[in-house]
Parts: sequence; C-alpha cells; structure tokens
Amino acid sequence: MREYSVPVMVDVPASANLTDTVFQRAEKEPGTVVMRRRVGDDWSAVTAAEFRDQVVAVAKGLIAAGVEPGDRVALMSRTRYEWTVVDYAVWAAGAVGVPIYETSSAEQVGWILSDSGARAVFVELEEHEATVREGASELPELKDVWRIEGGGLERLAADGAEVSDETLAERRAGRVAADLATIVYTSGTTGRPKGCRLTHDNLLFTARNVARGPLERLFTVQGRAALLFLPLAHVFARIIQIVLVETATVMAHTPNMRNVGPDLQSFKPTFLLGVPRVFEKVYNTAEQKAAAGGKSRIFHAAVATAIDWSRAESSGGAGLLLTLKRALFDKLVYAKLRAATGGRLSAAVCGGSALGERLGHFFRGVGIEVFEGWGLTETSAPSSVNIPGANKVGTVGKPFPGVTIAVGDDGEVLVKGRHVFAGYWNNDEATAEVIDADGWFHTGDIGELDNDGYLRITGRKKEIIVTAAGKNVAPAPLEDRIRAHPLVSQAMVVGDDRPFVAALVTLDPEALEQWKSANGRSGAALAELRSDPAVLAEIQKAVDEANRSVSKAEQIKKFVVLDTDLTEESGHITPSLKVKRDLVMRDFAQEIDSLYG
Repeated sequence: MREYSVPVMVDVPASANLTDTVFQRAEKEPGTVVMRRRVGDDWSAVTAAEFRDQVVAVAKGLIAAGVEPGDRVALMSRTRYEWTVVDYAVWAAGAVGVPIYETSSAEQVGWILSDSGARAVFVELEEHEATVREGASELPELKDVWRIEGGGLERLAADGAEVSDETLAERRAGRVAADLATIVYTSGTTGRPKGCRLTHDNLLFTARNVARGPLERLFTVQGRAALLFLPLAHVFARIIQIVLVETATVMAHTPNMRNVGPDLQSFKPTFLLGVPRVFEKVYNTAEQKAAAGGKSRIFHAAVATAIDWSRAESSGGAGLLLTLKRALFDKLVYAKLRAATGGRLSAAVCGGSALGERLGHFFRGVGIEVFEGWGLTETSAPSSVNIPGANKVGTVGKPFPGVTIAVGDDGEVLVKGRHVFAGYWNNDEATAEVIDADGWFHTGDIGELDNDGYLRITGRKKEIIVTAAGKNVAPAPLEDRIRAHPLVSQAMVVGDDRPFVAALVTLDPEALEQWKSANGRSGAALAELRSDPAVLAEIQKAVDEANRSVSKAEQIKKFVVLDTDLTEESGHITPSLKVKRDLVMRDFAQEIDSLYG
C-alpha cells in the first residue's frame, strides 16, 4: 500500500467551537468588514460586530423557543447572507445544524427531518415552507418553522430579547470541539441520503489547516474577497464559508446562478470556488462569443498559447517567444476574460469532479489559477488540494496538513485524519463498512499517488464498468472530456456486461440556441437537432477527443443524443451536479438498448 502524510500545522484546542472566532473578532476588531450583502443594486458592508450581533439575536431566539443543546435545527435555503447568520446562530445556541438543499422534494425533506429528528427548521421562501409542511406532515417532534423571507428571523430575535447574555455565553461555552456540529446528508446518487456526523473539531481542524497551510496566500492577500454561489447545503461551500470567517476574508453571497456574472463584476472578488461545470461554462461562453464576433481564430490561438505557456511553466519556465505571445494575447483576449470576473480574480478552488488538464492550463495561462482539490462529505470536504507555487495541473494535489492518504492494492483511496467524520447518523452498519479496524476511511474512489505525494483520481469504485469481454472501464475521465465540448450538457458512459462502451449525451440549451443562430437552424426543435448531421458531427468530435485518452478496448464506439437534458429538476442530477446513474439507466433503458440493437 502506497501512502503519503503531511504533518499537522494548526492544532485545535479541545475547548474550541466554531463560534469562537465570530465572538473574538467582534470584541477585538468590531469595525472590521467581514461580509457584504446585496441591498438593491449595491453591496452593503457588514462589520464583525454587526454580524456577531445578528448571530446573537437569532441564537437567543432559538433558546427562547426551547431549542436545547444538541437539538437538531434544519435549514432549507438558497445561498444567501442569512444562511451564514443562521448557521452560526444554531451553533451559538448549542444546537446542531442540518442543511437541506432548497431544491429537495417533499419526500427528501421528510426523510432528512425524520432521520435527523430535527426540532425546528428555517426555510427561505414560501414554497420551501410548503415543501417542509408536506414532508413533515407526520412529524410531531418538529415544533417550529421560521421563514426568512416572511420576517421569521426578526420575530425570532424579538422573542429572544429577554434571554440574557450570560445564558447565551453558557450555551456557547458548553459546546466543545468533540461535540457534534452538523449532520450533512449526502446527495444520494443511489438510495436514501446518509447523514454524515461532523464535529466542531472536524470542521475547525480542516478550515484552520487549509487556511494557514496550503492556501494561506489566498486568504492573506490585501483586499481579499470571495463570492459564494454554490449551495451552502453542500459541505464544499460550507467549509469554504468557515475558512472565510476564520480568515476575515470579505464574503458575499449570490443565491441565483444567473446572477453570478453581474455579481462578479460588481463585487470584484479575488477568490472563487466552483465545480468543473462552472469553469467549462466560462470557457464555452467565451468561445461562443468569439465565434459570434468572427474572432474564432484569434480566440483559439490565444487558448493554445495560454495552455502552452502554463505547461512550460510547469516544466522549467516559458521561453521568450512564448512569453511575448502570451503578453500579446493578454491584451487581446485574457484581459477581457478577467474583466468579466470583476478584474481582481486571480485564484479559484475547484472540486466535485475532475476539471481536466486542458482547462486547468488554460485558466492558469489566462491569469486565473485554478487549484483542484478532492474530498468527500465524510472528510469535511477536502483531503487534498493543490497549492500556490506547487500546482500540478491534472492532479488534486497533496494531502493538506494533518492528513494521510493511501492507495490500497485494489486502487482504492484511503484517508486518515481529524477531518474524517464521526460516522453516519443512526447507521452504525454503514459506518463500519467504510471505516476499517485500523482507522482508514475507505473513500470508494480509485486513484494514484505519484512520487511527490500528488493524488490523481481516476474513477469511482462502484462506477467501474466491466464490459462483456471483462474490460474494466472508468467512465468519469471519458465523461469529463465529452462535457468539455460547448454543445454538451451531460454525458454518461454505459457498457456494463455489454459488448462495447457507449455513451448517452445531452445538449446544453443555452449553447444550442447560439449554435442554431450561427448555423441557420433558428426554428429547429431539439427533437430534430438531436439527429441533425451537423450536431452529431460536433458530438463525434467530443467523443473522438475522449477516446484519445484511453485504450482501444475502452473507447466509446457509439453514442445517442437524448431528447431532453439531465437536470436536478428532472431528478437525474444531484444538487452537487453528480449524475444519478441508476435512475438514468432506468429512465433511458430503451435508448441504451438501441445502442446495442
């Protein structure tokens, strides 16, 4: 078994909890701006003291409502300022936060509330409250529902006005590092979601070792600011939120993905986090705009130069000619891309799945370095991450301080560290299946460790396809390359017990509209375009590109374009943008069979 460890950099005292920094900073630096919240067309500053006071008001309201230490309090909302206030208020009151994706169905909400035994729930909108009421119709233990948009926080704060500061201080002091902080339910690509028990120590240990260790440069730069738009119900955005609070990085929230572009330009972040699909969209949009303006040749030359420059920097440094070419394209292309993100963005962290070397090198060449990381909900989000000055594009970096990563004889990635969860809520059997007698957490991912300790994820153990000829095929790398094409929204590789590997492909609605205008197909419907020779030729290019990365036996021989997209609304994609393979296999069984007819 091959393994690699990085020593702990920051310890967390046994008496610590997640609210400490909020209260300490408000005491020592009350006027420090820690967040900005959208008020009309402007960003209004929130100081450390103001944030603390709002956390205190909501926490006292929870105490007045009868929430006891250890009680579970759920939160169903889009990413917004109040999400962060409620999260820290729940901890300040001594309770346990249970995030719920705002897109969840009544059945999913009912399961999470029931399984966690939630005592109360915060919702954002009226529609969320209706979903909770429907899902919790037979849960008498759920006592309170507070709606953010309905003045719920203000009424709760008023109800807690008589709770003393001493009572709140006792509640806060009563929660220590070993205590449960949150139950985060996995997205559930198969079966019902499992609740991951994460302690204050899990989250603080992770946040402080990431912030003071590998990514310290991102959170110490002058004028540092970050825009959050991924769902805070997902552990990835949640841990970044904690890092931002711990480092006093100015934080802002965008609740709607459609607002990301304008908010980037007005807020001007220095740091961003995203998933590969976000960066693919940025690239594809730029490519389509260049094509619409008749500048495809310039754009593609700029892309090639950015990639070549980044690759050269990774292997000793770019030469004079390449450096000059990059400087030219910086004025013509790259500066415009950076301006679209507000003009100050220089770094981003990417997780969720593989970004791909080509895009990684492209963005670094443009001047926005993307640091890929890897982890799971069970590991408080990250276990490894690339770092400034040692970013090995195409890998997910080295273990962060305090973490040991190993690769077993079967290729499975194993993890140890204080960031590993305390187990699944109400499910000791499932916990025993993933944490062995030696304390290794079995991630289910397949990967490789190089001689320098960098990890490369090559697939998911349960997703490995075994063809009828006995060939093992990892679908993720093929799918990632196909999705890189501007016209593609989703791709899913199939072939289990079949004679060859094939793929289901869906078209991106936004990109398709632009393609139709540019190719004289403005009136064409999706049902017609999915078999259009020109569209199929474009998809074949994406498949050919993917096939170049694998052996002949692993190559995709056939594909079919579906007449609909795979989306979270359709139930085929999780909120963290993972494909629910079993549901796709079931719902598109006829299309899959046609590939092998």
